[in-house]
Order: sequence, then structure tokens, then C-alpha cells
Amino acid sequence: MFTAITHSQIYVLDQDKALDFYVGKLGLEVNADVDMGFMRWLTVSVPGEPVRQILLEKPGPPAMSEETAEQVRALVTKGAMGGSLIFSTDDCRKTYETLLGRGVEFTEEPTDRFYGIDCALRDPFGNSIRFTQLKS
Repeated sequence: MFTAITHSQIYVLDQDKALDFYVGKLGLEVNADVDMGFMRWLTVSVPGEPVRQILLEKPGPPAMSEETAEQVRALVTKGAMGGSLIFSTDDCRKTYETLLGRGVEFTEEPTDRFYGIDCALRDPFGNSIRFTQLKS
């Protein structure tokens, strides 16, 4: 049966802007950036962890009609698509300060929880992102 999850997908409205944010600000690395003609296959991952990739997909053909893509873009912008990413970190507060220095805007500052410390932000398109420092 299954042995791993290799790719997860979130919708972005502009793949170049997504690269700037996910690579330039969050520090992820590009795994693939391929023009397939009918779409751009763009994946990123945590540095040194290429087995689990995030597909930064622009809504549109061939996966959906232009009418549906317009509806998806509207939902992404509202933060209502349900797309979210949760990363782990060894030091939530330090990562928060680093990303603040890079101009990342947060929706929630680092907060102590029963499972550890975490915080939240949104990407430029409305997708929810959290990162967590789990209790040891």
C-alpha cells in the first residue's frame, strides 16, 4: 500500500509572487519549476527535505474551466479555500522574529499551547500557514 505523501497542493494566484514569498521570505527551496505548456509545475519544499513537496498551483485549465477557476481565485483571496500548511520548527519565537525581519505579516504571534508554541500567518494569496515548536 502507500508508503509516503510526496506532494501536497495549494492554490496561488501568481506563481512568481509565490516563489518570492515561499523561497525568498519563508526560506523554502525550489524542487521543480517546469513549463509543461498547458501549465507550470512549480514545487517547493523545506530545505533538505525534498521527499515532501508543495505544488504551488495556479487555478485554471486543464484542471478546471475558466469559470470555475474564477470562483476558486475569489475563494483563495478570501482565505476560504481551506488550503493550509503547517511547518515544524525548533524555535518558534526565533523563526517568528526572522520572518518578521523579512517582512512577513502574521495573523497570530507565537502562543503557548498544550502541544507547544505556534503562530500563524497568511501567504500573499490568503492561504493559512502555521508553524509549531512541539513540546519535547
